Amino acid sequence: MSSVISSVDVGALALDHFALPPELTVTDGATTGGVRLPSFDGIEVGVWEHSTGISTDTEASELFVVISGCGRVTCDQGGVIELAPGVMGFLREGARTRWEITEPLRKVWITRRQDTAP
Repeated sequence: MSSVISSVDVGALALDHFALPPELTVTDGATTGGVRLPSFDGIEVGVWEHSTGISTDTEASELFVVISGCGRVTCDQGGVIELAPGVMGFLREGARTRWEITEPLRKVWITRRQDTAP
């Protein structure tokens, strides 16, 4: 039987970084890395990093908390989040964002599991 409670040190997780696709890269050399943690009661959770630099993305609905790093995320449809440790952000599905990272950023993201069954 597995434990009823558990924990993960999200600051100590090793994440492999990869170059972003050219269509998402504004700054040459920007990379991201991430890991999906085990789902929990229908909730998906993961840890994501972005190197120093600028990139763009189209978001899924997510709640996130910045663990380390600094920068800002802006949305084409309106809104700015100043990113710093302890900041909680909310992204809506379809938001077109620009991530301007001035200090390598690590965040924990949380979203609802997307069921693929009809």
